[in-house]
Amino acid sequence: MTSTPDPRSRGLSTAEPTRLAHLDAHTYRDWAAGERSTVILPAGAFEQHGPHLPLGTDAILSSTIAEAVGSRIGAKVAEPLSYGYKSQQKSGGGDHLAGTVSLDAAALIAQARCVMAGFLQQGVRHLVVLNGHYENYQFLYEAADLALADIGAGVSAGPPRDSPTILLLSYWDYVSEDTLAAVYPDGFPGWDIEHGGVLETSLMLHLRPELVAMDRAVSHPPADLPRFDRLPVVSSRTPETGCLSAPDGSSAEKGRLLYEQVTAELAGDLAAELGLPAREVLETS
Repeated sequence: MTSTPDPRSRGLSTAEPTRLAHLDAHTYRDWAAGERSTVILPAGAFEQHGPHLPLGTDAILSSTIAEAVGSRIGAKVAEPLSYGYKSQQKSGGGDHLAGTVSLDAAALIAQARCVMAGFLQQGVRHLVVLNGHYENYQFLYEAADLALADIGAGVSAGPPRDSPTILLLSYWDYVSEDTLAAVYPDGFPGWDIEHGGVLETSLMLHLRPELVAMDRAVSHPPADLPRFDRLPVVSSRTPETGCLSAPDGSSAEKGRLLYEQVTAELAGDLAAELGLPAREVLETS
């Protein structure tokens, strides 16, 4: 019989992984049966973000933030929903742009519903859906509502930690006014045109700089779009870059500020809401 080498002898961590995909099924089964088992489900999109950012930006950011939060509160992170709802001209440049491959509403709801219900049916106590693509939100809400109905979970009269729960949020909901002021010293232009702009570019420069090509970034005025949606879209109204604002002034330092502030406050909120222990120091796995 061959003995199994001690992972520490090879310099490997013996800590249990944060990502569910790195667990074996039996370890997952035992963990899911715990009274505080919490899964964070990142959601993103496969969407153009101009010439300087990768197509997977939304899923990369939501997944990375999810792992940082999970390490703080003892939650596990599921593989992301990597395709999202149709990019819209006033928030993502539009579904007509090369590189954007989307799901329709029915497909996104069905996929997210199956994933959420699957975890809850296997005993996971709480799900946190961490969205990174603006257009996803209401369809993820519908999926969460249907998934809870699938497992027979009704309205809870008591604290949310007493019954299976799904929390839904977008990571930018946690960007504070102080952080916005530091990231946008000349004034925040608004979330409606922050696509491929300073926030996403700075976060990527901090978290995945090898995927950012700042030498290809284009400086241009913010998109000037009407207050209505028109279908089919008038493609000329989207800037040629596909970005709704320029990444001028982006930096890894701004990305670090955004990342650290958002993950700390999000972890604190989830810990308080779900009765989970919050750790002060980020861990990696």
